[in-house]
Amino acid sequence: MSWNVKGAYVETCSCELMCPCVISMDRGATYDYCRITLFFDIREGDVEGTDVGGLRVAAIADTPKVMTEGNWRLGVFIDERATAEQADKLVGVFSGQLGGPMAALGPLVGEMLGVERAAIEVQHDGVRHSVRVGDAIDFEIEDIVPFGVETGEPVRIQGTSHPVTSDLTVAETTRSRINAFGIEYEGKSGFSTSEFSWAA
Repeated sequence: MSWNVKGAYVETCSCELMCPCVISMDRGATYDYCRITLFFDIREGDVEGTDVGGLRVAAIADTPKVMTEGNWRLGVFIDERATAEQADKLVGVFSGQLGGPMAALGPLVGEMLGVERAAIEVQHDGVRHSVRVGDAIDFEIEDIVPFGVETGEPVRIQGTSHPVTSDLTVAETTRSRINAFGIEYEGKSGFSTSEFSWAA
């Protein structure tokens, strides 16, 4: 069976502006680790015949300084509004069990910290994106508009090896309270895209 999901994506990580890991995963993080929250706002999607449009997923990871060294610790939150069937399908996609971009990261994950259901809220307000996941995660990033750019267009990078999309908007974290699955950190840098599209 095949699947596809499309939507918006937001992340924040512990690296200073801007995260070297997004440029290339074999570049060392700012510190001796990279801690990151990945958020997926699924606008439309079908996983093996199950509609998953309108649902949300968040993942949090603790990785070594150089991500390609592996031994990641990873936890996943599934939208509490999802039915049991929808949740099962989303876990399949976002754990990599059903192939796709997350499957490529599978060999890097050394410890799966679990899957939890949670209320997941998001707001996209122009260049600001805020995410709340239960009582565990609350952050806001702001896309960076370069000084003197009158169009208001934020900075974008292209051609990255990022698993979500190769084109991302550069952002900085303006609010951060993150403590989930035993991973606690202050978000500093961020990235977003108004459109990611996966299929397998």
